[in-house]
Amino acid sequence: MTTRDELLPLFRRMVLIRRFEEAAARAYVQGKIGGFLHLYIGQEAVGVGALAALEPRDYVIGTYRVHGLALARGVSARACMAELYGKDTGCARGLGGSMHFFDAERRLLGGHGIVGGHVPIAAGAAFKSKYTKEGAVSICFFGEGATNIGGFYEGVNLAALWRLPAVFVCENNEYSMGTPLERTTPVRDTSDRSAAFGIARGRFSGEDVLAVRDGIRAAVDRARHESLPTLIEVNTYRFRGHSMSDPGKYRTAAEVEERKKADPLLIARGKLLSLGVSEPEIDAIEAEVETEVEDAVSFAERSEPAKAQTMWETVYATTEWPPSSERGGAPGPHPEPLPVRAEGDATRLGGRS
Repeated sequence: MTTRDELLPLFRRMVLIRRFEEAAARAYVQGKIGGFLHLYIGQEAVGVGALAALEPRDYVIGTYRVHGLALARGVSARACMAELYGKDTGCARGLGGSMHFFDAERRLLGGHGIVGGHVPIAAGAAFKSKYTKEGAVSICFFGEGATNIGGFYEGVNLAALWRLPAVFVCENNEYSMGTPLERTTPVRDTSDRSAAFGIARGRFSGEDVLAVRDGIRAAVDRARHESLPTLIEVNTYRFRGHSMSDPGKYRTAAEVEERKKADPLLIARGKLLSLGVSEPEIDAIEAEVETEVEDAVSFAERSEPAKAQTMWETVYATTEWPPSSERGGAPGPHPEPLPVRAEGDATRLGGRS
C-alpha cells in the first residue's frame, strides 16, 4: 500500500524537474542558453519512477532529453542549470550543454545527441558490470523513433546474446520529433520488438510515477538477479515541442490540453491529497522547489564561463599513445595543444555554439 512518505519525495522530484525546465525555457528565450534545448515537461513520472527503482551502483544512459534524468538521479539543480548556461560549474564543465549531461559519481553516463547511438553504450556498461561481477544494472532511455535505428538493434541484440543486466526503456511520446508514430512505425507497441531478440518485455502508462517505479523494478530485478535484459515501452506525452525551436504545429492545441488532464504532477498531487497530505503541505513543497530553481539560475548566471583549458585536460588526449615507455623508450613529452584565437572559439569547439 502506498504511503505519503513513499510518494512525497517522488512528487518533489517531479515538481523540481517541471520548474527547472520552465526556468530553462525562459532563459533560452532570453538568449542566456544557446544551442539546442529539449524539455522533459510531461514525461517527469517516467524518469523519476524509473530511477527510483535503481541503486546507486547502477548505470543510467539517456538521450538528448536528459535534464529530467539528471535531476531525478540527484545531480544538483545548480550543476544542471550551469551546464545549460555553458559555465565551468556545470556537470560537464560547461562543455556538454543541454544534450550531454554527465555525472560519474552518480553513474550518469550521458545524455547523447545521436538518436539510437547510445543504446550500444548501455549494453557496454552492462557487459562491464557482468564481466567484473559488480552487480550493477544498466538502464537506457530512448524515444520510439530510436527503435528504427541500427544502433538500437545492435545494442539490444548483444544484450540478449550475452545475457547482460540491462533494461531498455522506450519513452513513447507518440511523435518522433514531429512525425506521428503511425507514420514511422507499422506497430503501435514498440515492445513487440522484443520478440526479435527473445527477451522479456513490458508496457505500461507513464502517467503514474508509482506504476512506473513498480514496472521498472521488476525488470531491474530480472537484470540484477538473472542477468537478463528487458525491453519496456512506457507511454508518455510531452507538453512542449520536440525542442525549443519546434512550435508543435503538427498537433492541435485541443489534443495537448486533453492530454494535460493526465499530467503526472496532477495525478501525484491527487494521490497525496487522498493519503492525507494537506494543500498547505503541498504548497510548501512547491515553494521550496521554486526557491531551489531560482537559486540554480542565480548560481548559473554568476558562475565563470567554460574554460578552454578544460578541453585540453578532458576532451583531448594529453599524452602519447601508446606511451614511449611501452615501446621501450623513455616517456615522451606532452604534445602542444592546438592554438585557439579566443575563449569564444574554444568554447564553441566544446559544443556551445
